Amino acid sequence: MMSKKLTAYQKVMLARDTKRPKTEDFIQALFDDFIELKGDRLGKEDSGILGGIGWFHGRAVTVIGHRKGRTMEENVKYNFGMPEPEGYRKALRLMEQAEKFGRPVITFIDTPGAYPGLEAEEHGQSIAIATSIARMSSLRVPVIAIITGEGNSGGALAIAVANSVIMYENAVYSILSPEGFASILYKDASQSANACEAMKMTAKDLYDFGIIDKIIKEPAGGMQEDWAGAFKDLDKVLTKELRKYDSLSDIALAEHRYQKFRRIDENYLLDERKMGDR
Repeated sequence: MMSKKLTAYQKVMLARDTKRPKTEDFIQALFDDFIELKGDRLGKEDSGILGGIGWFHGRAVTVIGHRKGRTMEENVKYNFGMPEPEGYRKALRLMEQAEKFGRPVITFIDTPGAYPGLEAEEHGQSIAIATSIARMSSLRVPVIAIITGEGNSGGALAIAVANSVIMYENAVYSILSPEGFASILYKDASQSANACEAMKMTAKDLYDFGIIDKIIKEPAGGMQEDWAGAFKDLDKVLTKELRKYDSLSDIALAEHRYQKFRRIDENYLLDERKMGDR
């Protein structure tokens, strides 16, 4: 059953619900014989990004995702789902490995944003994110991104430059958190509910704008009420999306992804011109 009509703010609350399936849960449900790979080979292991190799219906794939916790101890361990530059360099390493061996890349996005601390900036946070975005745009393997909870800022986009961007119905995807947006626009973080509406961050908004490609429906109360159904629906979507790209050459896959994101920019500029004519 489809969830009832909710406000954007209510969807944000559902997206942040700790009972919602996490990246580890999707991996356990959908992929066989998953092997986690750690480290960026430069600095340290960042547990805020989970990545490795698994099998999806007999096909080897590389899986990468943000990792959040449910308890305070887990949240501290995973830095509340906010990766540091080492995490994005690890993700980049795994994506390049996937390209080398011809494995599709499947990513799971669920983050309040990349970690904004001084140490992260000193270690090259902005460069790590920019490099990941640029390299993803040219990968010569299929890339599928699934937004399962909240996907905020460059911390989300860093692993979301995909041939297909899929979003659960109550997930959200935006340039920054509603609280951060409200602090900047309204000078008052408590105005976050109003910010949610202004930001157009829901799955329907983003589908209408052409930013995402498919919405996976959720039951009333969100997919946290039916994990098995959420996994089953995604299994079907992933099977279909991967099959869709089997006929494309490696060069065509990269070109498809590049043109997809160029069209988003062109559509935005076209909408801006239309608004200017009114």
